[in-house]
Amino acid sequence: MTGFEITGASAADMDLMRTWADAEGWNPGDSDRFAFAVADPRGFLIGRVDGEPAACISAVRYGSGFGFIGFYIANPSFRGQGYGIRLWHAGMDRLAGRLVGLDGVVEQQDNYRKSGFLPAWNNVRHEGRPQSAGPGGAGGGAGAFEVVDAAALPFGVLAAYDRRFFPEARDSFLSAWTALPGRTALAAVRDGRIEGLGVVRPCSGASRIGPLYAAAPQVAAALLHRLAEHTPDGVVAVDVPNANPAATELVAGLGLVPTFEAARMYTGPAPDIELSGLYGVTSLELG
Repeated sequence: MTGFEITGASAADMDLMRTWADAEGWNPGDSDRFAFAVADPRGFLIGRVDGEPAACISAVRYGSGFGFIGFYIANPSFRGQGYGIRLWHAGMDRLAGRLVGLDGVVEQQDNYRKSGFLPAWNNVRHEGRPQSAGPGGAGGGAGAFEVVDAAALPFGVLAAYDRRFFPEARDSFLSAWTALPGRTALAAVRDGRIEGLGVVRPCSGASRIGPLYAAAPQVAAALLHRLAEHTPDGVVAVDVPNANPAATELVAGLGLVPTFEAARMYTGPAPDIELSGLYGVTSLELG
């Protein structure tokens, strides 16, 4: 293993990590890396062999007690030589003492179990053009909700709402994630209260929606349809936790089909978040 060096990822390295993720079929967002860097500037590592990039990983810290592993990829020409596992240990060392989560692709889940990760649920990507108008509820009238530009709400309201569905505050990341150019962030509001939030972003393939939070299926449906209107072709993909059966039922009813699956796994008990309102996770790379 002479000549193997692990360093923090540069801006160019972050571009390379996105390219590798795209080659794996993960359909990364075009500008995700900018929000990722804000989340934890030192949380992205790359390993080089004699100066050539060989593997990458993200090990992002949230708050004082949570971390998330992502982007665990080895350059195909360097696989099977032990570089990936060395980088894995470096990432896990960075998150020592924290509850750690990840979204593990099927072929790696046994290896993650050996490293102490336990499955909590599966995030199943559903993709397609929403077919139905969706349940009613938006619009005027008593008890109706309104879909608005999320930027019109105080950011503190958005951050507090996000905290119901994520183990730690992540204000800097959320601010960038919702406001990057080319994205659309919409909120559902009823009687002055936020009851839903969704963000759609351009990707290599289908535009990805995440997060998608909602107080009820009709709220999620309205957000999903409105977000799809902000894509070039109306085709979207959303990573749906099967721990929320209402979410799975909703996207199936809208004609979206499963195309990809990853297991959400943790090194300890799953955090106490509001799964009943989680219709689509933010990112398989950062949680």
